[in-house]
Amino acid sequence: MPIELLGMIATTAGSESKELDGPVVDAAFVRDFSRAHEDAGFDRVLIGYSASSPDGFAVASAALHSTERLKVLIAHRPGFVPPTIVARKLATLDHLTGGGRVAIHHITGGSEADQRRDGDFSEKADRYRRTGEFIDVLRKSLTEEEPFDHEGEFYQFEGAYSGVKPATPEGIPVFFGGLSGGAVEVGAKNADVYMLFGEPLADVAEHIRVIRAAAAKEGRTIEFSLSTRPIIADTEDEAWGKADRIYAHAEQLLESKKTGNTLAFAEPLHRERTAVSADRLQEHAKRGDVHDERLWLGITRLTGPSGNSTAPVGTPAQVAEALLKYYDLGVTRFLIRGFDPLEDVRDWGKELVPLLRDGAKLRDEINQERVA
Repeated sequence: MPIELLGMIATTAGSESKELDGPVVDAAFVRDFSRAHEDAGFDRVLIGYSASSPDGFAVASAALHSTERLKVLIAHRPGFVPPTIVARKLATLDHLTGGGRVAIHHITGGSEADQRRDGDFSEKADRYRRTGEFIDVLRKSLTEEEPFDHEGEFYQFEGAYSGVKPATPEGIPVFFGGLSGGAVEVGAKNADVYMLFGEPLADVAEHIRVIRAAAAKEGRTIEFSLSTRPIIADTEDEAWGKADRIYAHAEQLLESKKTGNTLAFAEPLHRERTAVSADRLQEHAKRGDVHDERLWLGITRLTGPSGNSTAPVGTPAQVAEALLKYYDLGVTRFLIRGFDPLEDVRDWGKELVPLLRDGAKLRDEINQERVA
């Protein structure tokens, strides 16, 4: 099936190896970053979430109005805004931007400190149950033609109803991520797309097997997205040299106690255990910097648990083939973002994006011939 390529935009430039530059919200940068993704052939961009970052719905609106066809994926933490309100916000934005361009990504919250910045002191296990209930009410709000009541563990509504529904029959796609105890149960039951970090192939294959089995018990099927940070160059040696330079710049930023994290505008109050999915990346990094020939975890090891930080390294053709091995496992969406965010997007559009699309299409044709 056709793959979907996702990027990630921010309101200011920065990364692990690139110090934050410019105002926190740079409208021109958002416009240029969004258009760069559209010009490079991306389908959708993620707008991240933290308790110190700019509002994702506003950023999404700016991105959508700066482009013609680019879709958005708005990261959201259930628990702060009622699902009935979020449903109306999503459906309204969907209508105002041409229809079919809006999706939501539910992040239950791996950082206790970041949750508490917005006043949420609930336990993680409770948050996963709350996320499941949130999605259930969200879907009802987006689809029910009559007012409905709901009385659950975390939410209670009487006569809930949204006069605005999604602009297209496909509705608002629901993305979800997380690998801790309650995550798989909630995601398998509620998500359209399950987002995974770029772990080694064998680990991703096992996650897909477990999640598919859980979804099957609910009578559902689910799709998968994989998040990585490709590093490409004309030759493999040049690509690994580029990775070394990225590492050196990231190390300098850490030593100077500066940040390039476009979601972290406030320092953590204290060290804490992070999300299971991020912890797993650290476990892989301890076993070695390189897995599956070219999946580089140098930045993962250096910066600590920080989510999407693993990088396939090589020529565009080598990186495309490395990613398409995940396609063979069942991944149909790839979220890629760069260490030089804007320039990497422009660079990927020249070769990597076409190679990924052509490679997936060729694999599909070969599989069809085998079935025939």
